[in-house]
Amino acid sequence: MNRLNRMVFSALIALPAIALAAPPPRFPPGAVWHQNISAAPLHPNSTSMISTLAGLGGWGNGNRFQIDFSLHTYPNAPAGTPMRTVVPHAVFDEYYSPDCEDLPTSMPVPADAAFEGQNGLSCDNENEDCHLLVRQGNLLYELYSGNYTGGTLNALCLSVWNLAAVYPPEGRGDHCTSADAAGFPIAPLLVNADEVAAAVNVTNSDLGHAIRFILPNARMANDPSLGGVNGRLYVRPASHAGAPSGPVGSVPYGVRMRLKSNFDMSGYSAAAQVILRTMQRYGIVLADGGNIALTFESDRYTTASWESLDIESRTFVDAGNPVLVTDFDVIDTGARIGETYDCGRTTVSEVIFADGFD
Repeated sequence: MNRLNRMVFSALIALPAIALAAPPPRFPPGAVWHQNISAAPLHPNSTSMISTLAGLGGWGNGNRFQIDFSLHTYPNAPAGTPMRTVVPHAVFDEYYSPDCEDLPTSMPVPADAAFEGQNGLSCDNENEDCHLLVRQGNLLYELYSGNYTGGTLNALCLSVWNLAAVYPPEGRGDHCTSADAAGFPIAPLLVNADEVAAAVNVTNSDLGHAIRFILPNARMANDPSLGGVNGRLYVRPASHAGAPSGPVGSVPYGVRMRLKSNFDMSGYSAAAQVILRTMQRYGIVLADGGNIALTFESDRYTTASWESLDIESRTFVDAGNPVLVTDFDVIDTGARIGETYDCGRTTVSEVIFADGFD
């Protein structure tokens, strides 16, 4: 049992108070997601990559830095929560192996959990992304393209992250996907209403972690010379690429971008300024292909609401100074890696555990 997957083996409704206001899932301070990059060197091609991306249309959905609030993160499933068996996808009869947890496997599924964009445990996994995100103690279970019926979860992938671990640069393994196409964890990179509400009360504060973002595949770099399948590629902190098909000069899958320090945020609310400062200090990381640039956690399980914080889907679009791709720089996170899809899972010996956890 020397792989992480084997280690894991040993529209909102009123919810019980036990589910509310738990801290969002986060990794230890040494994790790459918590590295302050405000002074990190820029990629030598930062200006040209940003220019290329802008020329392709910038952000998706009409170059709008828009927010999707449909992802729910169950804050901490209590002990005794039923464990539900995961089986291959019911529609496609497929499961991503060895990238995802070995089958047979299972995950805790609280009765009041909900799939992405849903109010409960049913999802159209033929037409929707259908993520199910559940934390239980130090383990974060992230299911992709799932549906729950008859006591069974069918899915394309279940990835389990240990929140007490600092993973190596290749994350769960080079060329390995997760519930997110870049191989990233999802929940720890979402913006949570309670963490924003807490930060608003601290002068000049931020959230202390990188933020997940998305671009259309046709705007992400593709380079056949690297030897990847169909020219696909990624950079750290990614460990995998989906289907990037844009020009070689654009930004790559996994890119970490930093909001420019001189961005004028004076016209934004206090909560929005917290988020913008986070983008200046910790950056945004390219996690998946799609049209809506930002994915924030829904306020299904939080005490604070996005409405109370004056944050809505077009907060960074309709301001007098909207956030554009040209307001960002590209951080140098290393060489481009051709995507072979030959997944080699990270072993336990390659992971550093915080506070003596093992």
